[in-house]
Order: sequence, then structure tokens, then C-alpha cells
Amino acid sequence: MNKYYSALIVAFILIISLAQTSQAAWPLYSTPEFRGRIIDVETKEPLEGAVAVALYDKEMLIGGPGGPNSYVYHAKECLTDKKGEFTFPSHFSLHLISKGDGVRFIFYKPGYMADYGPTKIKPILKEKYFSAGRAGEEMEIEGGSFDDSSYTKWKGPMGIVELKKVSPEKAMAPGGIPSDYGARELPLLYKAINLDRRNRGLEGEEK
Repeated sequence: MNKYYSALIVAFILIISLAQTSQAAWPLYSTPEFRGRIIDVETKEPLEGAVAVALYDKEMLIGGPGGPNSYVYHAKECLTDKKGEFTFPSHFSLHLISKGDGVRFIFYKPGYMADYGPTKIKPILKEKYFSAGRAGEEMEIEGGSFDDSSYTKWKGPMGIVELKKVSPEKAMAPGGIPSDYGARELPLLYKAINLDRRNRGLEGEEK
């Protein structure tokens, strides 16, 4: 084995070690497994067949005049089971001229208003809310730093998403969908959106 391959092995081991100590370790970006439960806000009953979407952002290390640009580079979606629960497996990606910039969520079911994760906690804790424990498990989560006064913590049941049922005239498609992600990239979400459109008597389909 020559020195070139030995150096590559050492570099690879170093990258893996960094990724294990920090989810945002550049250049290997990793996110944990996300899980949760979607329920009806009024009845507290689980919603089977609701769509859960995870959007993975990255930020370019070198930006234009306005600074670095952040955009979605990967997306996952799934349907909830009979318990209203969903799971996204852990995710790993290699970024050479960019860095991971967090994960955003969309939760939707025809006849309900879309939700984007809990508003009762600060955005910096949203990923931990869906990864700290099993759905409904009472835990305390914390994040941020004392140095820049961003430190925050929250205690309560993990991973619960409450959807509000709405009348057909108030129903609308979820927001926050990347402009370059259509029915081909997010078939489950667009199927739900178009089902809602048909239920409301609207013509045409979102693509």
C-alpha cells in the first residue's frame, strides 16, 4: 500500500471521527433519525396516512454579493402508520464547497391545515424535538450557546404534531415547498395536495 492510499485512509478516518462528534462537522454532514406522531388537535386521535416531509438544507461556503445562499439539496417523505407515527432514517452527505444548514419539516393531510413543527419551542430545538426520544416521550432538550445568548431549553413530550381540521373553503396547499421540487420529487405530498383539490371541487392538478 503506497503513501497516497495511506493518506486517504487517514483522512477518511478523521472525517468519520469529526462527524461522530458533531452533526454539522464539515465536510461530512449527518443528521439523526427523526420520528414523531401526527394527531388531530381536537380529538388527540392519531392521523393515519398523513404526509411527513423532511427538507435538508445546505449553504454554499462562497456566496454572491448578498452572502452565502441556502437551499434544499435533499428531501424525504413518508406516510404515518395506524398510530399516526412517522420515521426518517439518519442521513449522511459529503459537502466540499457547502455545509449542512439544518432540516425543515412539512406535515399535511387533506382536510387539515399544514404544520411545520412546534411553535412552542425555539427553531434551534426543532430537530432535537424530533430526534431526542420516542414520540410522546417526556424529555428535556437544550441547544444554543451562553456565549451569544442563544441558549434555550424545553421540557415536554417529544415529536408530537397537531393538525387542525378545516372546512373546504378554508383549506389550502402547504407552503414551504421548494420551487424545484414537484410531484416527481415529492409524490406522496403532491398526491395528498391533489386529493384535497378534488375533494374541494377544484380542476387541474398541482405538478
